[in-house]
Amino acid sequence: MTPSNSYTLSTIGIVHSCYKEKFGIPRQPGLVNAATARIELVSPYNRLDTLDGLNDFSHIWVQFIFHANLSTSWKAKVRPPRLGGKEKMGVFATRSTHRPNPIGLSVIKLGNIYQEGKKIFIDLHGADLLDGTPILDIKPYLPYADIIEEAQGGFAPTPTETKPVVFSKLAQQQCIEYQELHKTDISTLIKQIVAQDPRPSYLSDQTDREHGIQLWDIDIKWCARNTHLEILRLESKQESKE
Repeated sequence: MTPSNSYTLSTIGIVHSCYKEKFGIPRQPGLVNAATARIELVSPYNRLDTLDGLNDFSHIWVQFIFHANLSTSWKAKVRPPRLGGKEKMGVFATRSTHRPNPIGLSVIKLGNIYQEGKKIFIDLHGADLLDGTPILDIKPYLPYADIIEEAQGGFAPTPTETKPVVFSKLAQQQCIEYQELHKTDISTLIKQIVAQDPRPSYLSDQTDREHGIQLWDIDIKWCARNTHLEILRLESKQESKE
């Protein structure tokens, strides 16, 4: 039998995430544990019985579509961020979002599974998923099979520590106010995200340039200093447009 050249896949769910744009999303799952997200199952898969037994597992494999990259073409060789964006590697030797088939794979800590009205949700902890990401499949993570002690990380070994993250007095006060209003530890989330230094490699040597990361309905303004990364202020989306 000759395999088909194309297949049709169904979306089983949609992600609701704190990440509203690609910039700032950690390059791997689990690096920002304070990040919040949840999968909303869609019909006809929005049934609790499809998830029966899943809450016995601590982590899940999530297969998804890089939906924000569908308008771009794939390349045989790409420039991985871990190599400073200067050296090219084959696309299949990387986790680049620009692939022949825009499919992503993440192992994510599982949270609560619950129902709100007719909607079924799965909470995720430390997800690296953009808001609105279509989900293709969910599978349980099996430690005895999925952990390979002797595995090698190639050109992407364990990340090293980055510069410390500090908050301006204004940003500190704004985080306190946001947390009181929304009951969300926004300062820890911001610190974990910015600590990854999401700047493009060609900007890594520049300091004092202002950058922005959108989380929920706010923009986090920050910049790199010589010895640290500084959170400058929080702006609401309405303030950013004015």
